[in-house]
Amino acid sequence: MNNKIDISVIMPALNEEKNIRPAINNTLKAFDEFKINGEIVVVNDGSDDKTEEIILELKEKEKRLKLIKHTTPRGIGASFWEGVDCASGDAVVMLPGDNENDPWETFRYASLLNHVDAVIPFVFNRQVRSFFRNALSCAYRFIVNSTFGVNFNYTNGTILYRKSILSEINCKSTGFFFQTEILIKVAKRGYLFAEVPYRLGLRPEGISKAVTFPSFLKVAKGYLRLVKDIYFDKNVKAERGNFSKDSQSAKRYNSINN
Repeated sequence: MNNKIDISVIMPALNEEKNIRPAINNTLKAFDEFKINGEIVVVNDGSDDKTEEIILELKEKEKRLKLIKHTTPRGIGASFWEGVDCASGDAVVMLPGDNENDPWETFRYASLLNHVDAVIPFVFNRQVRSFFRNALSCAYRFIVNSTFGVNFNYTNGTILYRKSILSEINCKSTGFFFQTEILIKVAKRGYLFAEVPYRLGLRPEGISKAVTFPSFLKVAKGYLRLVKDIYFDKNVKAERGNFSKDSQSAKRYNSINN
């Protein structure tokens, strides 16, 4: 099986005037090289620099670009979900507008969505990040895996999802915790997923917004809310095995049962 899958890239951007142009152009080039029918939904999350001006300039020449505008920052998670609502692809993936993530590294695994419902990358070249960032990531991964009884290698990457499964999952995080929340709920429901190695690039310009005190507070709140959902919400517990009808998980389990 090698069915072509249309992909919608959700690209949140907050004050990325130095990075947004190459981030968009690289994604479009990757679409062309992999012969993917794709689109980019850029979410200008309240930028006060020239980010939107650059997006509009590119949008005039490129039909595969959509723009969502926030007058004030709402968070990367909120931007992702709004982008999903606007997406027309069979699959969605979040590629930030900071141009740190290589779209070629993501799209080369797109065919796996013919077999699973989520493709989860894990970074194998961790040396590109600082010791502090790697130590923080290791501690975060240990806490998440231990708390929720999973064994993910990484939970905050450029994850490919079949769009249909996202409509079945009730998620609430608007900050950087949103990917972890989705993955835990996907795993607890029993959806099929694959983990794949991923080479991370260096952020070309600016400073990452992931490691800040406000982001940490949002992650902590999201974590506590997810603990409540997973362990105390009867509806979440009852959802295991309740798959989206056109998901690969539903097809796989139905073929086994029949």
